[in-house]
Parts: sequence; C-alpha cells; structure tokens
Amino acid sequence: MALHETKDARARDADTDVFTSALSGQILPKYRMPEDHSPTEVVYSLLHNELLLDGNAAQNLATFCTTWSDDGVHRLMNECLDKNMIDKDEYPQTAEIEARCVNILADLWNAPKGTSGTGCSTTGSSEAAMLGGLALKWRWRARRRAEGKPADRPNLVCGPVQICWEKFARYFDVELRQVPLEPGATGLLPHQLAAHVDENTIGVVAILGVTYTCDYEPVAEIAAELDRIQEEHGWDIPVHVDAASGGFVAPFLHPDVVWDFRLPRVASVNTSGHKYGLAPLGVGWIVWRTAELLPADLVFDVDYLGGDMPTFALNFSRPGGEVIAQYYLFLRLGRGGYRRVQQACADTAQYLAREIAGMGPFTLLYDGQGGLPAVSYTLADPAGAGFTLYDLSDRLRMRGWQVPTYPLPADRQDTVMQRVLIRHGVTRDQIALLVSDLRAAVEHLAANPQPVPATEPRSGFHH
Repeated sequence: MALHETKDARARDADTDVFTSALSGQILPKYRMPEDHSPTEVVYSLLHNELLLDGNAAQNLATFCTTWSDDGVHRLMNECLDKNMIDKDEYPQTAEIEARCVNILADLWNAPKGTSGTGCSTTGSSEAAMLGGLALKWRWRARRRAEGKPADRPNLVCGPVQICWEKFARYFDVELRQVPLEPGATGLLPHQLAAHVDENTIGVVAILGVTYTCDYEPVAEIAAELDRIQEEHGWDIPVHVDAASGGFVAPFLHPDVVWDFRLPRVASVNTSGHKYGLAPLGVGWIVWRTAELLPADLVFDVDYLGGDMPTFALNFSRPGGEVIAQYYLFLRLGRGGYRRVQQACADTAQYLAREIAGMGPFTLLYDGQGGLPAVSYTLADPAGAGFTLYDLSDRLRMRGWQVPTYPLPADRQDTVMQRVLIRHGVTRDQIALLVSDLRAAVEHLAANPQPVPATEPRSGFHH
C-alpha cells in the first residue's frame, strides 16, 4: 500500500498568490535597486497594476501614434527583440527589408522612374526631419562655397511646424524663420514666402498634416511660388515635405493632391511609420528624390559582409522590430488595405465633425475632409460660453478621454482650440460615446459657469 504525505494547501496557495507574497506587502523602492531578486510573476503583476495609472491609450485622442496592432505585429516584434538595426552584417535580412521599405515609399511618393529609392529608417519622423534638414544645409553650404560666397548664416523657412524643427535649428545652428499665421489661416501661405526667403535660405518646410489643425499646407502652390522667386532672384530653394502623418494618408485618400516627388522642387520627404503608417512606436522614414540630393559626406560606411554598408542616422543602436512590422503591414494591407483603413478613419472623423457642429457652442476649424482623419474646433463665443476649452478637457478627462486644448501659433495665439485624432482602432461606436460625453460635459459646464482666472496653469500640450 502506497504511503502519501499530506501537504499544507494554505502554504502552497500563499506561494502562488501574487498579492499575498512578501513583496506585494511592501512599498517598493522607487529610486534605488533592491538588494536581491524577486519572483518574475510578482514583479510583473505589481508593475502591471502600477501602469494602470496611465491613461487608456484607446481613449487618447491627442496622439497621432499607433495605439492598436494586430497579432502578427506582436509576434514579429517579439521575434525581433534581440535584433539591432545598426548591425547590418549580423542581420543582413533586416537590412534588406529596410531597403525594401525605402523603395516602397519612394514608389508610393512618385519618385522619378528609373531611380532607386534613397533613404533610411529612423526612430521617428523627428529624427527623419533632422536628417532632411542636415542634407538641405550641407547642399546649400557646398553651393555657397563653390560660388565663393559666405556660408555662415543659413536659415530655414516654415509655417507652424512641430517642435522637432525648432530643435534642428538650435542644434545645427540654423536660423528658423517661422512665418506667422494670417487671420483665418492655419498654415503657411505661398504669398508669404517672398518676405522671408533670401539667398541664405537652405530650404522651405511644407507640412502635409499641420500638427495643430490637421489640414494640408498647399505644397504645389508653395513650390510654384519658389519657382517664381527663382526666376526673379536666381535663388534655387528646395522644399522638404514634413509628411509625418500625411505621407500615409494623402496617397490613399487624396491621390489627386500633388505634394510629393511629382514636384521637381521637392527634394525630400519624412514620415512617421508609427503614426498613420500603422506600425508600432519607434520608426520613421526619410526619402530623397534622387541619390545626389543626399550629400556623400553625411553618409558613413560600416563593414558589411566584406563590403561597405552606408548609414546616415543620429542614433546608433536601435531595435529592428518596428522596421519588420512596417514591412509586414505593407505586405498584409497593400494599397487597398491602407485605403480602407484610412477611409474608415476619415468617415468617423467626418461623423464627429457633424456632431460637434450641431452642438451649438463650437466653430469647426477643420472638419476632417481633405486632410488627416481628425477634427479641430474652437468655441464660437469664448467670452460668453461660461467655460473654456481647458475646462472642457478637464471634464472629459473624468470619463477617461484625453482631448488636447492649446492655442494656435503666432499670430493667432489668441485662438484656443481642441483637436481630436481618429486612428486605426478608434471605432465609430467609441466616438459616439465621446459625442455623448462631450454633450453632457457642455451641458454641465453651461449650467455651472466656471470662474476664469487671469492666468490658467494648465498642463502642456505635447505633439
């Protein structure tokens, strides 16, 4: 007869119950490393619960970035955790896939036939923008020196750009000439260029999807005005298109809008793969119209299987998974799939615009048509509303919605607005719930007017 020993079930359960472990009964060290190791599941569960204090990404209507990915993306990202993009010789297939993505984008943006795609992946569109700016500066400087002219006062002309361009100008010693907004305008207008460009202008940045309002600047008209200026003054000023968001929207929803390499003056384009490119966070792209527009002395050669692998980047080591995920999405969705995704987002944005327009207290700045899948609006009567849009943001946050409120750039900084972005994964039903909460918040604030302090300490808006 077999003998068996009884076991203490309570002790066994105590070992496996995360929340009765010794670690879960302590206040964990925040700014120093613990003295010893701890069980994986316990630490995971504690951190998992702490992260619940973050906002719900699905309700973050301020961010352009991808907040939903399918299972294929998750699996590939997990398989690529140990792959470093910079190690081209160790991971040659990842390098090959990066090159395929560059060629796909060059084709999508109508690079001249017979040319190979010239560009690279980056950690995001901010790094990509800086690489585009560096190429503009290097080419301008080389031209000036060849002409025997001074090259010590470069400037870059733009409208209401994202802060990465301010960083570029400060970090790389370029004067940034931001053209003020005209009344009623939300971006750079072509006729404003003549007063701001000169022989020291390294380029003009045109935005395909203005960060503040989400409409497109008129890239073709900007290029045409620079053609006219060249005829008058002889200044050959290139255009860089900051298509951080619009580069993955316009080709599918607005194919007749001419903004890309169909315009000979467009030298380079940057975009975010992790925005409307639908890839997970951490990937951007920069593509030049032709290879000669990327100065050779900006490119470094690294050993690559007995040869040379050219590289151009501000960062060195970085993960390769996001690039693989981008290529996966290109293959899985194709042009038709991207078109359906972006159209669904645009339809939802236009539904939201109609609902907001019908509520009464708002004036639409952008209704979701002709640009990004988004809506931007302001109070029709800020002085008489009895509340501010900042109050409305706070009220919506009580229901979990993150809707940013911020002023427009100079010279329209007196206009305070809100913006709602519709991304892949933001459903019509979800936005219908937002509409209901928005209407309830407006009714509450109208019935309970808020005192408006002389200065309102508010959390900043992050692009």
